[in-house]
Amino acid sequence: MNERILLTKEGITKLEAEREKLINIDRPLVIEELQAARAQGDLSENADYDAARDKQASLEERIKEVTYMLDHYTLIDEKKGGIKSVSLGATVTLLDLDENLERTYTIVGSIESDPDNNKISNEAPLARKIEGKKVGDIVSIDTNDYQYRVQILKIERK
Repeated sequence: MNERILLTKEGITKLEAEREKLINIDRPLVIEELQAARAQGDLSENADYDAARDKQASLEERIKEVTYMLDHYTLIDEKKGGIKSVSLGATVTLLDLDENLERTYTIVGSIESDPDNNKISNEAPLARKIEGKKVGDIVSIDTNDYQYRVQILKIERK
């Protein structure tokens, strides 16, 4: 993991909360599971012990990942107000010209991508195509599955 990790303040807060939970709540629970499994005796054929060890390994790996992200992030500029062109951290309202539907997306780093909540990665085809564009620009988006056109209606930072 040597890529630049792009995070908003909200993303940093979520990762800090996750790390706190992993270390202070989840880790002690896994340790208790391991101790209970050890108390059952023979570890060579103890499925509970094997499961607890696997869970511990996954937990420790996630703690390392989250810690790495928090140690190596670049903060996305989130100054509120209008901006002239689409960039990382922008909230963009688009008109899908083929479906005549308005959609609003916030462009975030890949770690915070959450399409269900209209947060798209700066690496997504749509974000790449509209980056640097201005209000009124029309952009064609080509994906493997289909092609569509959007017009940029509004760009802001919320």
